Amino acid sequence: MRDHSDLQTMNERSLAQQAAVRRATFSPAEEKTLRPFSIWEISQFMFDVPADTLRKKLADDPSLPQGTVEEDGRQRWFTLAEINELRRRVRFRGHTLLPKRPPGRAMRVAVSNFKGGVGKTVVAQHLANAAALDGYRVLVIDFDPQATLTHSMGLVEVKEWNTVWGIMCRDLCREADRIAAAYDDPADCPYPTADELPEDVQSIGAQRIQDFIQKTAWATIDIIPSCANAAFVEFASAQYRAMHKAWSFFGCVARYLDELPQDQYDLIIFDCPPAIGYQSLNAAFAADILYIPSGPGYWEYDSTTSFLGQLGDALEDISDGFGKVAEDAGIRLPKRFDDVRLLMTRFEASNPLHVAMMDAFRNVFGDDVCQHPIEMTRAVEQSGRFQQSVYEQDYRQMTRETWKRARQSFDAAYAEFRQVVLRAWEAKASRKDGEA
Repeated sequence: MRDHSDLQTMNERSLAQQAAVRRATFSPAEEKTLRPFSIWEISQFMFDVPADTLRKKLADDPSLPQGTVEEDGRQRWFTLAEINELRRRVRFRGHTLLPKRPPGRAMRVAVSNFKGGVGKTVVAQHLANAAALDGYRVLVIDFDPQATLTHSMGLVEVKEWNTVWGIMCRDLCREADRIAAAYDDPADCPYPTADELPEDVQSIGAQRIQDFIQKTAWATIDIIPSCANAAFVEFASAQYRAMHKAWSFFGCVARYLDELPQDQYDLIIFDCPPAIGYQSLNAAFAADILYIPSGPGYWEYDSTTSFLGQLGDALEDISDGFGKVAEDAGIRLPKRFDDVRLLMTRFEASNPLHVAMMDAFRNVFGDDVCQHPIEMTRAVEQSGRFQQSVYEQDYRQMTRETWKRARQSFDAAYAEFRQVVLRAWEAKASRKDGEA
């Protein structure tokens, strides 16, 4: 017979193995650092100019970042900060290297599905990395208690009050006081005020807006992390909801993000848990765009179908049952997304079954299916094994063609993602102009 102590022992053994992986992958201090990028990568994959043209720009203006030259003198390597300075200062044929950024707040994208193993975290991580290399400032939010995205971004020790759970506690305190203040006599309010909530909720609720945001190894990617202890957020949220029935629990993250300065980030990407609960509903209500990864098998198709149905039902239930609560909180129902996209992952173009499943997806979902799937390559497999995205992997540690093929697959998926985001962003900006 086995009990909880066996599970704890297994956990301790696994944590030791995780530490060994981090020591092999990260720096000796177990801090993840971002590798530099070569002129070949920058010219071909980021700036889209000939390498010799970029070299001439650098030679003509010694005040520009010059990178670090290898000992043999054959290659220059640049940090992401240096690349971003080049974006700001260099123009080619009069064209800026800065990415297009419509006015308004950052666009928010939720990467979500039921099924584990379909690549939600891989997609969220690679989209964030690609956007950062494209010149955008990115915030990623890890809603998943498995915290894989958090670990891949180099964070190891995370306290639960610095996760989405902390944001929900903060929101509950603020909303409790707002609701009470709406009564002519706050004593008439049938719901608790912030100072009547549990002490741990009050202490967490006192955090400032920027306290939840942490730096990553990427200069232009920040994160609101997750941790294993955050798994109890579903239980705690249910308790808080029972305690305060006028709390619009599904709007916590949206309200939090609305408090951030509009120009602090360009993109906000959510990595969602494989379930529909308090966290995933918060992600859905905060998102402008819903990205749904799915593998190329029937079970993934079946799970995606269930996810669409159950998320749709949950959003409908909230629209029907929480109309007054949402109206009082300034939330517009029903929840509307600017776009919904399905992205095929782990795709092998040479596999007839995968091609057949892609055809089936397109037959059912039409243009909502992304044109560019994520291909399964050796570099993609290693990204999960070593907690490094394809963009973080050094192409010198494998054949250049293997790395290049994986990079091109993610670049194509990202280019399509950027089109989707910019189209929705410009439409949102136009609506705002019309309202003004």
